Amino acid sequence: MTMRSHRPATVAVALAALAAPSLTACTTAPPAARVPPVGTVTRPPATTVPALRRLVEDGAPGAASLVTRDGRFSASRFATVGVADLRSGRRMAARDHFRAGSLTKTLVATVVLQLVAEGRLALDGTAAAHLPPGVPATGDGADLRKVTVRQLLDHTSGLFNYTDDRRLSRQLYGKGFGAHRYDRYTPAELLRIALGHPPTAAPGARYSYSNTNYLVLGMIIKAVTGHPYAAEIRRRILVPAGLDDTSFPGTDPTLPAPHGRAYSRIGDRRVDATSLDPSRAGAAGEMVTTLGDLNRFFSALLAGAFLPPRQMAEIRSEKRTGGTYGLGLYATELPCGVTVWGHNGDINGSFAQTAGSADGRHVVSYRVNTDAADRAHGTGVLTSEFCPAPHA
Repeated sequence: MTMRSHRPATVAVALAALAAPSLTACTTAPPAARVPPVGTVTRPPATTVPALRRLVEDGAPGAASLVTRDGRFSASRFATVGVADLRSGRRMAARDHFRAGSLTKTLVATVVLQLVAEGRLALDGTAAAHLPPGVPATGDGADLRKVTVRQLLDHTSGLFNYTDDRRLSRQLYGKGFGAHRYDRYTPAELLRIALGHPPTAAPGARYSYSNTNYLVLGMIIKAVTGHPYAAEIRRRILVPAGLDDTSFPGTDPTLPAPHGRAYSRIGDRRVDATSLDPSRAGAAGEMVTTLGDLNRFFSALLAGAFLPPRQMAEIRSEKRTGGTYGLGLYATELPCGVTVWGHNGDINGSFAQTAGSADGRHVVSYRVNTDAADRAHGTGVLTSEFCPAPHA
């Protein structure tokens, strides 16, 4: 019997264990209760509010956080400063959907490591061995026949980051955004752009963050399973964990309701970037989610619900990157010496980050509706929660 056939029960048990402290005497309550609806949390956590306020003072129209302590999802505490929509003045809500950018990578990495655990992929096998027919494997000095799956996961492949291509960058983020926001891309097209540049280093030589790595991993998942990477994430992660507010929109430019607006800074102008074709990001960053779903996913992941111990050790291992990045997950040491695990992500008009304790029982997710906020003040959100003042 494969590990996959047991996964839904495993996830349910782990989530129930995380949520156990919040159960009441009511036996009809589900063991993994959802984040409460908007309006049910009347007292935001004082720990994160000053840091959220600093993000707004930096220029973010709005900032919000969701804190889950002791695995008590039903008691998760939501806080927000600023607005979700500059025109209407509407405030951010706990159930608002937003684009999560590179937080997508952790879910992609989780599926890849599940395939490794099932014996269907080898971390040290070559990427080219699993590319679909017609997808290029070589380019201007780059050679996917020499790149391993592990090197894709931890960004040591040396593959050029396709979003750094000068022409494409102007279209994705610069002055060309308005004219190109609905351009549609395939992963193979974006890979060809990356392979048109020399590699940044030899495979395995050093860490260099590249969205190209996860585009390739998305294609590998499809080649190995016969299903698009988003379908595998849904079957293996979203459905078992009840993450109903997370989606992979493909080429759909709209956000599910409810949602606010997203704002990009282009030159000296603030541009509404809410609507765009997310195929520009694909498996490297197209995910749409909520703060509640992020907390539930990272709680379950860190608790070991999705991966067996060997793969959990792999996803946390940063030894090949000099302590910078694991296999789709990374550690952040806060000023008080506490280490938390998670990921961040940005895309036009949005930045978000999730971090949790090693056991997943204490998790914080926060977001801003801009791609131009001060990241140091974002780390301040984590510090304010995981490193409380002595009197807090």
